[in-house]
Amino acid sequence: LKNMDPELEKTLRDAGLLTRDARVKERKKYGLHGARRGTQFSKR
Repeated sequence: LKNMDPELEKTLRDAGLLTRDARVKERKKYGLHGARRGTQFSKR
């Protein structure tokens, strides 16, 4: 859209449609089941 109509660039940028979301998946750590989840708690 930006290449077709350069006047739309400000509107698209204000709506947040031209920026890339930089959030990425957190890596799995050793000793854990996932990135943050630990082992299941056992009472005994």
